Order: sequence, then C-alpha cells, then structure tokens
Amino acid sequence: MGLLIKIAWRNIWRSRTRSLVVLGAISLGIWALIFLLSFSRGMVYNLIDNSIRREIGHLQLEHPDFQKQRDFRFYLEDADSLGTLMFRDPHVLAVSERVVALGMVSSAKGARGVRIWGIDPDRESGVSFIAEKVVEGDFLAPARNPILMSRRLADKLGLKMRSKAVLTFQDLEGNITAGAFRITGLFDSGTTPFDEGTVMVRREDILRLTGGDGQDIAQQIVAIIDDPDSVGVVRDHLAPLFPNASLKSYAEVAPEVALYESQIGLMNMIVITIFMLALIFGIINTMLMAVLERVRELGMLMAIGMNRRRVFLMVMLETLFLGVTAMPVGIGLVIVTLRIFEQTGIDLSIFSEGMREFGMSEVVYPDPIPSIYIQVAVAVFLTAFLGAIYPAWKAIRLKPVEALTKI
Repeated sequence: MGLLIKIAWRNIWRSRTRSLVVLGAISLGIWALIFLLSFSRGMVYNLIDNSIRREIGHLQLEHPDFQKQRDFRFYLEDADSLGTLMFRDPHVLAVSERVVALGMVSSAKGARGVRIWGIDPDRESGVSFIAEKVVEGDFLAPARNPILMSRRLADKLGLKMRSKAVLTFQDLEGNITAGAFRITGLFDSGTTPFDEGTVMVRREDILRLTGGDGQDIAQQIVAIIDDPDSVGVVRDHLAPLFPNASLKSYAEVAPEVALYESQIGLMNMIVITIFMLALIFGIINTMLMAVLERVRELGMLMAIGMNRRRVFLMVMLETLFLGVTAMPVGIGLVIVTLRIFEQTGIDLSIFSEGMREFGMSEVVYPDPIPSIYIQVAVAVFLTAFLGAIYPAWKAIRLKPVEALTKI
C-alpha cells in the first residue's frame, strides 16, 4: 500500500502544469465558496440585527389584542412594574416601555401617516440604536413637547430643527386629538420605511394629550437579552409571569426575520451542492485525460502483474491527493481574507438606496460559521472521491494486450 501511495503521488506531478491548474482551481473554488457563504450570512445577520436593535427587540410584551388591531386603547396597565419584573431576569439586559399610536404628522407643506412612539429616552437607548443614529440635535432633549423624526421625513414635510409639527392621533376614549411638537433632533437609521414612518416623543407628553396623564400605561414593552440564541428559553421562563399579556420573541413579532434566519442552513447546502457539481465535472475531465494519456503505461502495469484493484486504487488516490492538497491552501486563503474583512467590512455604499429599503447597513461584515470549514472539507473530499470513480473504472476496463499496442 505504501508503494502504491508513492506511485500515485509521483504520478500527480508528472504533468506539473496540469496538476497546478487543477490545484489552483480547487483552492480558488474553496476560497470563493466559503467567502460567499460567510458574506451571505453576514448580510442576513446584518438585516436581523438591525431589525432587532432598531425597533422590535428580542422580546415584546403587549396587550393580547394590540398586535392584531393596533388600537391605542389596548394597553398594559402598571407598565413600569411589568418592565421591572422583566428586568429582574438575569438574561435581560435592558427594557423600555413604549406608548405606540398610529396617527399623522403634518406641516404647512403636507402630512404623512406615521407610527408614534412615546418613550423614555434613557430606557429606550438600552434597547434601540436610534440614539446613536441622531445626526442633528439631541435624542429628545428636555423641552416642551419635543419630537424626534428622521431627516428624510423632515425634508419631505419641509421641516428643520426647531420647526413645529402637529401630531394627530386617537386618545384613550377613541376620539381624535392633536398636539404641536417642536423638532429637537433628526436621525437617520439607514432604513427608509422606518425613517419615513416613525416619529418619537416623550411618553409623558403623549399620555397627557391622550387623557392618560399620570397613568402608568404602555402598549409595548421591549426587552434585549444577553444571548440571542436563548430567546425562546427566556420567553418560556418569563411568560408565566404575565398571564394577562402576550410575550413574543422577535421571530413571532417579525416572521420575515425568522424566515431569513432559518434559511441560512438551507442556502449553504444549496450553494455547496452547486459547487460540488461544478467541481466533480472538472475532476472527471482532468483525471480521464490523465488516464487516456497513460493507456500504454497502465497496460504495461497490468501486463507485469498489477491487478485491476490496485490500478483502480492508484487512480482514486491520485484524485484524492489533488483534493486533499488543494484543501488547506483554499482554507488558508479564506481565513486570511475573512480576517481582513471582519475588521474592515465590505463597503456596499454604491447600493445604499437599495439596502436602505431592506434595512441593511452599507458596510457588511462576513460572518463565517465555524462548522463551514468542516462542511466544505468533507464536500471536497466526497467530490474528489466521486469524481475519481469513472476515470478509475475506465482505467481497469483496459485490456493489457490492446493497451500496449496503442500509439
């Protein structure tokens, strides 16, 4: 067996140029495959993380009917106490109570339908990154009826810092009410639908205008936990504490986000399968050419006593050596590449408008799954094995006498 391994290894380098081309192609294929999968995963988690940190959080506690009807009158009583109860869980990092109303923001130039958040700025900063996205002014600085809106929305309404905007919405009795607010800050979250459809005011200000002045109520309590992978466990642990409310994970609040997350594994398998199909035909072509070039040699080996099993094994070993040699080279290349881009990210600002529509950041950081290296290594080994079968079978089908007479 040792001699057969030596012969197979030397046979690879008899046609050095061809072998190097094959090794280079496999190495680059491994590099491209792992990098593409890591980049795709980074984009998906970029979208998921932005959705969580922008608005939905890891957990949401609401009145059971609020999610269905979005009626301002479906609220949680003793909201601060409920938020404190959630925060006592050791896995919960931050909690914020929100008063949520659907209404309209208007100016002299026009009006737009918006979702109005009534928040406590300090608590909201723990669950949302909007405070970090303020590009002008402050995050609801102390003032009389301050309002925070996006720069895009302000431009559409012809507003700027210190301008007045009128909010119109329902009160607790179901009547239409309105209030004048002054812009104290402008933000840019990087997501067009959110920026053009959401404004923020102080919780106490909107409660005063809706007849809830002094009441401890909220439509929504949002929580961030320490480990996103344990969201389901934390939800199941906390749910019994709130028998009269609905506690949902981000996957239940935004099913589309959960869909993206669940499809990562399937997408990886599809891409790896396509890669294997492309690679297997390249290997078959290369090894079949190598076999046909050595017809007389193989015939001579069989004529002097090498049995067909050994010939078959020799061709298989040659093919496997090509894959095994190229594997560490490709993996080494992708590790170096990922180390660089994990620090700098990949700037996709040229596609900024399209990415804003989906809520993704302009800079994407590749996010490789540790197991992807093992998956690709197994895929390459399996592909090399399958790709070697036909050339090896072709080799043992030769008849020694006929093979020796081939030109």
